[in-house]
Amino acid sequence: MSSSVFAMRLGVLDIGSNTGHLLVVDAHDGAAPIPAYSHKEALRLAEHLDEHGAVSRQGVDALVLFVKEALEAAQHKGCEEILGFATSAVRDAVNTDEVLRNVHDETGVDITVLPGDDEARLTFLAVRRWFGWSSGRLAVFDIGGGSLEIAAGADEAPDVVRSLPLGAGRLTRDWLRDEQPSQETVRELRKKVRADIARDAGPLLHDGRPDHAVATSKTLRSLARVCGAAPSAEGTRVRRILPADDLAEMIPKLTRMTTSEKSELPGVSARRAHQLLAGALVADAVMDLFELPELEVCPWALREGVILERLDQISILGNTLKL
Repeated sequence: MSSSVFAMRLGVLDIGSNTGHLLVVDAHDGAAPIPAYSHKEALRLAEHLDEHGAVSRQGVDALVLFVKEALEAAQHKGCEEILGFATSAVRDAVNTDEVLRNVHDETGVDITVLPGDDEARLTFLAVRRWFGWSSGRLAVFDIGGGSLEIAAGADEAPDVVRSLPLGAGRLTRDWLRDEQPSQETVRELRKKVRADIARDAGPLLHDGRPDHAVATSKTLRSLARVCGAAPSAEGTRVRRILPADDLAEMIPKLTRMTTSEKSELPGVSARRAHQLLAGALVADAVMDLFELPELEVCPWALREGVILERLDQISILGNTLKL
């Protein structure tokens, strides 16, 4: 019996609720995937839903155009395989099949819709591989555009997964359309977010506090940066923390800021600035309800989880064929 050794260039096409992202990596058996190329486009699909809950024509057209551009870039960069997946905005739309059919007909690319539990599971896998077994029992929180994913466990696969419709884009669209919302609106949203999370908190808290509480996603990285974490230019190996007390102090300031003022904060992009308050309310609720003094930011998240699972599958298949 001999082991399989492989190397390949892999493209991952992530259709998120906020952003379309093509990530090209060089994958080597037994090694961390190495990023080789990245292409992003702000799609804001979570905000391009009509009154019936369907992705609008404008949203579909923007998605098709992005996939065409990403496919061309992936081919130009020499990708041997492209993994395409979509998350909350496409998953929850009433016209999911129509959206995916449009993409396939126009580009030939098949997009897989990830269930919320799989999204949480794959994000957890990436975090576990990044921090390793010494982290003990992990609790992982990811605030996307359309949903909040929660996963916890002591192994490589989580024993608790939850996906809640509490994404920063969704809550901004439904609750915070005004640039400077009233105190009453913010209080009502805070109440709703906490009630929705608390309803599902039991299984996560059953085994007590986690040994390591982790944040992923652009929203949480931005909040950590606003609260003093190191800039991205310092590299992925720098430890970055989102402290609960600092975030709680920041929320009243965010409530009073205009979108333009938020976009001038460190680590906040202009295209996501309007979602920052909603994301902060969700992060604050998570840390308060689960009694977490801080979250550590992990540079790996869902995309890396998809890559790692695919590499595991290839490795297992290669070893099986050589038995």
